[in-house]
Formats: sequence, structure tokens, C-alpha cells
Amino acid sequence: MKYCSDCGQPVEQRVPAGDHLPRHVCPSCDTVHYQNPKIVVGCVPEHDSRILLCKRAIEPRRGYWTIPAGFMENGETLQAGAARESHEEALARVEIGSLLAVVNVVHAHQVHVMFRATLPVAEYGAGIESLEVELYRPEDIPWAEIAFPSIDFALRRYLEDRAGGLEQVHFTDFDRPSWHRATPT
Repeated sequence: MKYCSDCGQPVEQRVPAGDHLPRHVCPSCDTVHYQNPKIVVGCVPEHDSRILLCKRAIEPRRGYWTIPAGFMENGETLQAGAARESHEEALARVEIGSLLAVVNVVHAHQVHVMFRATLPVAEYGAGIESLEVELYRPEDIPWAEIAFPSIDFALRRYLEDRAGGLEQVHFTDFDRPSWHRATPT
């Protein structure tokens, strides 16, 4: 950040009075500009014992598989955001269920919140951010081509819970990128 969004003057980075972290502060109008983690919401949609996955058409990780997920918008709930992302990425109307996973992606300044979901009708397609969308049996999931560790974590916990007849909430942290930049074949 170079300029204050309130008055347009240059900002400086310093620790404001009463704070403990450096922030962008406008010396002209004294506005403190906080930068906080972004929330990513998504879900694991299931239809007839198969999981809906989307092949990413955008970077990062273009060509890799993910569940429908994306940044939460102002004015929506976590569940509404997960349902919206399913429609945007997979043209799918899902029913959001229970909370599945909360993943702190520290290096990216993000918190990923994933839900269980059902896809009542097997109607789906590739939205603008997807190259392909497919329903996968658990044994056919392309694990080596999953886009992000948080997605791998959520999918594995989902399948473990499903096999055990459970609906637990799972937490984990990732503090540095662990995926490589190679393009899938």
C-alpha cells in the first residue's frame, strides 16, 4: 500500500500507538490501514457416492483439481459463499451441510473454511474458472493432481469421516507452500 484510501496521501509503515505490529498508517489523517487474512470458502459436494471436482482454468495451479471454493464476498455467510462458488465454478446447485474443515494457510494470509455438501441433481458444468468438472468415485480421485494442500486435507478428512459414519470438524495449519509448480500431464 502506497497511498491512503481515505485522503490519498502517502502512507508509512509503523507500529501505531497501542498496537504491536507494523501497519500502514497515514500521517496526514491518522487512518490505520489493517491488513487481515482473507477467507476462502468451499465445499465437498457429493452425489450418488461421487465427489464433484473442478479442474482449475486460472492460476495459481491451472490444470489441477479442486473442490468448488473461492474468496468469500462481503455481505454473505460462509455457507452462502460456498454455495455461490459451487455455482460459479461448477454450475452446480448444492445444499450446504455441516462444517468439515478450517485450514489456516498462514503464508498466504488466508483461512480456508470447507463444508460438506450434497449435489441433489447431477447437473453441473465448467464455469468460467474451470476447464472441466467431473464426479469422481473416491478411488478415482486424481490425488497427485489436487491443487492445494488445504483441498487434499479437506477431501481426505471428508472421506475418512464418511467411511466412519462421522461428521467431525477438522483443523490444520500450513505455514509455507508445499505444492510444486509443475504442470500436470
